[in-house]
Amino acid sequence: MPKRTDIKKILIIGSGPIVISQACEFDYSGTQACKVLKEEGYKVILANSNPATIMTDPDMADKTYVEPLTVETLEKIIAKERPDALLPTLGGQTALNLTVGLAGRNILKKYKVETIGANIKAIKKGENRQLFRDSMRKIGLDLPRSVLAYNLKAAMEVVKDIGFPVIIRPSFTLGGTGASVAYNIEEFKGLAKRGLESSMISEILIEESVIGWKEFELEVMRDAKDNVVIICSIENFDPMGIHTGDSITVAPVQTLTDKEYQKMRDAAIACIREIGVETGGSNIQFAVHPDTGRMVIIEMNPRVSRSSALASKATGFPIAKIAAKLAVGYTLDEIPNDITKKTPACFEPTIDYCVVKIPRFTFEKFPSTDPTLTVSMKSVGEVMAIGRTFKEALQKALRSLEIGLSGLEDLKHKPSSDELKNHLRIPNASRVIYIKYALKEGWSIKEIYQMTRIDPWFLENIRQIIELEGQIKTKLKLSDEKSSVDLLKRAKEFGFSDLQLARLLNQSEDVIRKWRIELGIRPDYKLVDTCAAEFEAFTPYYYSTYEQ
Repeated sequence: MPKRTDIKKILIIGSGPIVISQACEFDYSGTQACKVLKEEGYKVILANSNPATIMTDPDMADKTYVEPLTVETLEKIIAKERPDALLPTLGGQTALNLTVGLAGRNILKKYKVETIGANIKAIKKGENRQLFRDSMRKIGLDLPRSVLAYNLKAAMEVVKDIGFPVIIRPSFTLGGTGASVAYNIEEFKGLAKRGLESSMISEILIEESVIGWKEFELEVMRDAKDNVVIICSIENFDPMGIHTGDSITVAPVQTLTDKEYQKMRDAAIACIREIGVETGGSNIQFAVHPDTGRMVIIEMNPRVSRSSALASKATGFPIAKIAAKLAVGYTLDEIPNDITKKTPACFEPTIDYCVVKIPRFTFEKFPSTDPTLTVSMKSVGEVMAIGRTFKEALQKALRSLEIGLSGLEDLKHKPSSDELKNHLRIPNASRVIYIKYALKEGWSIKEIYQMTRIDPWFLENIRQIIELEGQIKTKLKLSDEKSSVDLLKRAKEFGFSDLQLARLLNQSEDVIRKWRIELGIRPDYKLVDTCAAEFEAFTPYYYSTYEQ
């Protein structure tokens, strides 16, 4: 299908202020959309209240309105500019909510503005908890047992049937705003009230707890011909009960069998088709019981999300750019892959490396904030690292946080036994470091798993890092070149930095670097090419690793 010629002017709604859970990733996606649509010859009208963004640069859109993001303001912009279409899927939850608000007041109908990418029905089915549940049941997908409530009295009655603990999820919110876990009736009363207040439509879902289950996300794209591709699979290092924005995440998924992954893939494709996202990306979340393998669908975002930005950088597939092209009529088979120049965008990315994302927290700036990680997001940013293995990517990501770590290092003070137990049992920003301490203290992987519910595969990889760290301390000798080469090379393959090695060997970083180079151990640079080197890549987008 060629691009649409019946629309000339397109309105894009930005995400507004940079806040926790709605940050620069939406500036990134909105900017991509502005650039693509202008290149395609459309007149772009941008509304965003935040002038400190790239998208509000005067060159990005034909007309830019830096105004409060309210339905009233948007109606004035629409009345003045008379856009033919509104693209609501690239401005985060703000854009979706405002689009629903505009439709609810018949403003879009009044000015004959068409929504592209996702229509109002699809947005409501994806965001409204009841409609989403009904849709998923219709296509035979399993969900956690749950009931909706619209006031506190009804909520108090509902929870009696489900039993504790329960998860409270408000509709039409971002980053888990207002979401919480209640373990008893006293907690529930206050948390349910807060959830109702944070929901745009005063609706909360009271849901059977799946805390401790494994959590997965699939980034999915669909075009107007109903072609659907999985762009990226993401596995949470942390179990359910921690907002995915606060969890360490890994791409591609590491602990599913191919059969389990194909089942999840089929479910995601069925979900995006049933919800009716016409074109563009959606993020779909699943939980899997670690013992029984029961898979339930948790929710979906019918828009480009924070995870979309991660998936784009992890695979090299420009999700926001492709989503904008799909919204104006192109299909996936018509859009060339920027990286290979040969494969179309319907070619599912395949990656032969591991990507680790670690969230960044600044609790020191907000001393009154409870540092316990829950279903409501608290991180202020994130880092992403690429390596050939999980071990390498994890260590690279930890030092990218810029919090004084050069890898999976020890803390400045050794935790007591009680501290160790508390930091393993209660989710927190430093739990991966406390896992290291527990393993060094002789705790078994089974014991740590029972306290954290972090999959044993990840715990075993951390144990291997610790095991090698011990060998580095006792066997790596600057004076013995012959026996050191293999061990030093293995350390670099495990993601140990020169500074990390220097600290372990009581040497300076310069000495270790010079010694490493003399031994001929240098990094190799590999392309992020979306196709595991099956086709030649034409992008200057590399990651370093220690291989031939």
